[in-house]
Amino acid sequence: MGNRKGGDTLPLHCKGDSGAPRGKPVEFRPFKRWFPWLVPLFVIANVALFVLTMYVNNCPQSESRVANVVGMTSSSRCVLQSELGRFSFQPIRENPLLGPSSSTLLKMGALAVSNVVSGGQSWRMLTCIWLHGGVVHIFANMLSLLLIGIRLEQEFGFVRIGMLYVMSGIGGSLLSALFMQGSISVGASGALFGLLGSMLSELLTNWTIYENKLSALSILVIIIVINLAVGILPHVDNSAHIGGFISGFLLGFIILIRPQFAYINRKNAPPVYQAPKKRKYKTYQIILLLIALILLILGFAVGLVVLFSGVNLSEKCSWCHYLSCIPTSRWSCSNSSSQTSCLSSQLGNQLNLTCEATNKMRTYYLQNQNASDAVYQLCADLCS
Repeated sequence: MGNRKGGDTLPLHCKGDSGAPRGKPVEFRPFKRWFPWLVPLFVIANVALFVLTMYVNNCPQSESRVANVVGMTSSSRCVLQSELGRFSFQPIRENPLLGPSSSTLLKMGALAVSNVVSGGQSWRMLTCIWLHGGVVHIFANMLSLLLIGIRLEQEFGFVRIGMLYVMSGIGGSLLSALFMQGSISVGASGALFGLLGSMLSELLTNWTIYENKLSALSILVIIIVINLAVGILPHVDNSAHIGGFISGFLLGFIILIRPQFAYINRKNAPPVYQAPKKRKYKTYQIILLLIALILLILGFAVGLVVLFSGVNLSEKCSWCHYLSCIPTSRWSCSNSSSQTSCLSSQLGNQLNLTCEATNKMRTYYLQNQNASDAVYQLCADLCS
């Protein structure tokens, strides 16, 4: 964010102030500076939940279970199994981010539209923003959260930044559920993009208190465009990024609004100085607040109605999938989730699986016919 007029403190020259030498400037802060504790707590919670997820995942045991189901000798492919034991990662071809399996993420609360709409598990829209797909995923998100979130919490306090983070995350989950219904979704990216969006709206609504306005705006827009552009790569859920960004952008006009400096100067002026009365907020700030509030309420209401009506917006919009991935000669944009979706038929102990994404077929002979987790793992291996 750009430098505010007067910096963090404003000198006020007052003659005869008690406790201060005559003629010495007395400094006051126009806005309170907060000690940032909530953002670091969010980081700790995310890391702790990732460790718990890896404990539940227990890759060596799941690999052994799959081998037992199909009657094969277990030859574990878990990454760093000898060093990490049950905390070792799934095979690289299954999860290149160095993390757990999709089935474990589902157990822990990943966003799956069928579970939300048909299973009554709306809570997944909140829990998914605290889960991550792997070490690479959580490292990138938590580093971004520290760099962006601490600065915002210092400026606006833990209540507003906490609300902004959670609501932006839910907004990202909502748009992801509307457009990515064949996949599961995890990660704090929507919430992080909400923080970026709020920085932009905060700059716009508090425009008059900033110096170097155009420079600050240009730098911020470039950062946002670069981050959104990353979302066109495969296996990145850009719909969650866009949903979080829009939610945060609208919330910024509502909860990050600042009083104008003329109002603050009059409020902090000594009693002997009678400054002209000033309104706390400018007219354009109030207008932007009302517009943002209406759009935010309508957006969430319409989005939830469409979601629970069972509508898949990706089927209604022929070009919207390009917002999440643009195919090139170097990569394809086949849905990563459909890679773990299989058609199955079973006759006795014979299981036939067909990967819907690649049409690969394979027959397995099961020793245990009631091992759904292992069958899911077989499907993931087949589609890898």
